[in-house]
This record gives sequence, C-alpha cells and structure tokens, in this order.
Amino acid sequence: MQRKPPRRTRERILERSLRLFNDLGEPNVTTSAIADEMNISPGNLYYHFRNKDDIVNALFDRFEAEVDGLLEAPRDRPVTFEDAWLFLHLLFESIWRFRFLYRDLNDLLSRNRRVEIHFKAIIDRKTVTAQRLCRGLVASGEMRAGPGEIDALAHNMALVATYWLSFEYIRHARRFNDPRYQADAMARGAYHVMAMVAPYLSEAGRTLFERLAREYLEEPSNR
Repeated sequence: MQRKPPRRTRERILERSLRLFNDLGEPNVTTSAIADEMNISPGNLYYHFRNKDDIVNALFDRFEAEVDGLLEAPRDRPVTFEDAWLFLHLLFESIWRFRFLYRDLNDLLSRNRRVEIHFKAIIDRKTVTAQRLCRGLVASGEMRAGPGEIDALAHNMALVATYWLSFEYIRHARRFNDPRYQADAMARGAYHVMAMVAPYLSEAGRTLFERLAREYLEEPSNR
C-alpha cells in the first residue's frame, strides 16, 4: 500500500495552535510553547510564521471563510423556523471550533487591527443575516413583526450570538473544554437566540419552537 505523505508542518502548526488557543486562551500561549508542543525548533516555526499574530491571522482567515458561507441565508424563498434553527446551530458550531476568537475577543481587538476590522464586518453581516431571517419568517407566515421590531431583534440576536461563549465561560469555566459539555453549550446558545424570536412567532411557529427546544434541551447532562 502507498503510504500517505506526512502533513505539512504549516498545517500542523495551525492545528496545534488552534487547540492550544482554544484550551488555554490565546494570550496564554507563546510561540515557544507551540514549538515545544510540536517538538520542533522555534526556528522551524518562524520559517512558516513570523510571529504569533501571523498564526492568529491565518486561523482567523479560516474562521472568516467558514462563517461567510453560513451567513448567506436563503434569499430566493421564504424562510422557515427550521431553517433559522439549523442556521444557528451551524453558526454556533463554527464559533465553537474557533472559540478562542470569541473568548479572548476584547484582548485580540485591542492589539490586532486586522482582526478588529474584519470582526466588525462579521458582526455587521450577522445582523444583516438576522434581519433577513426574520423577514423570511414573516414572509412565510411563521412570524409577525414590523420593520422596527425586526431591526431591534436582529441586533439583539447578533449580540447574544457574539457574546454567548463569554457568558458560558463565566458560568462553567472548569467545564469549558469538556467535549461532553460542548454540544449542550451550543444548543443553549441557539435556543436563547431563538427564544428572542419566540414571542413574535405564529401559533404554528411557537409549537415548532417548543418541540425543537424539548428535543435539544431535554438532556440533563449540563444541569
């Protein structure tokens, strides 16, 4: 059998850095720690990345590309509640994969101009996508809300989606990296974003919301 070629060092650096940033927090991880963890010399690491910001920027590029695809909510048809629910779960999964960006957000924004500019654009796109989802729900008859209500609701949805991880970390810091905890945390995030929409849903929409909420939140593992 033909042996698979070893993964390129650059790719391994990014994978290991992402894990360390997620587990320990990006401010607490140095390039020397990454090199030690990989059992390579600092010079080998610097051959691929000049400094830690280069690593952060490369990981952020991957996150941005992933989220950009998700934020293209359906444009050519009415949106159902299940569409919005699925979108939020996929979004929170992406956020969790790159959770260091959200957990250490204020620190990153204060010293990385590129992340600051691009993250602002992501927040703006989250808000626009939330508006589009709400308008789609109105068009499908599953939601009743006027333009002003939709605008305020979309901003609040983007706010909760952005800072949910910080809220979870404050409440469950010692469980934050437990794989069994992760799915519960993301389901709660999606639930609380959609809970803001619930008062505006039609009777059929509220029934579906309650059913999906039971399905995703009935497990007692996070209680």
